[in-house]
Amino acid sequence: MINSENKAASYAIIGFGKIGQALARAFARNGIEVSVATTRDPESFASDAAAIGRGIIPTTLAEAVKADVIFLAVRFESHTDVAKALPNWQGKIIVDVTNAYGVPPEKMGGLPSAKFVAQAFTGGKLVKGFNHLGAAILNQDPAVHGGRRVVFLASDDEGAVAEIGALAENLGFAPVKLGSLSEGGLLVQAHGNTWGKLIFQDLVKFD
Repeated sequence: MINSENKAASYAIIGFGKIGQALARAFARNGIEVSVATTRDPESFASDAAAIGRGIIPTTLAEAVKADVIFLAVRFESHTDVAKALPNWQGKIIVDVTNAYGVPPEKMGGLPSAKFVAQAFTGGKLVKGFNHLGAAILNQDPAVHGGRRVVFLASDDEGAVAEIGALAENLGFAPVKLGSLSEGGLLVQAHGNTWGKLIFQDLVKFD
């Protein structure tokens, strides 16, 4: 993964619950370093990070948001708290792993959940992805019977979705691009008491 300055991109996962830890394991399996952060003191989850792997670096939220690519693995309601950590997210890619199940559509102004989240990250490029699988599945090695577990990606920025697609492949997954946040994003979103049609679909791609 190379960014515009010709150096390897840096990665962070914000949120270290079951989904955040499952993502961290994917990085650890492939020897890719990633920072992990919550709103808590890094010492409080340092042992959990160490148990996953040496390249899983516990840090503060203020440090984590310095990464080039940030996985947003917090509760949906907490995304605005993360967004406030930087006045401008210019040049950063935010991977929205949240699910807005239980959030009434009117609370999101009728927008797809990912577009609603994107509004909070001024200047950033948002990719909806890695959210359609439950933590127990996401936690597993994505190599399945000679194939690779599918992750769906949607974005309004072609460059950002291409970069996250390449990262997904480096993590062992098979990325499937669904188009824009208003189109493909609807297939992998939740709101109110409904789930998008591709949520929980555990698919494997054979090359």
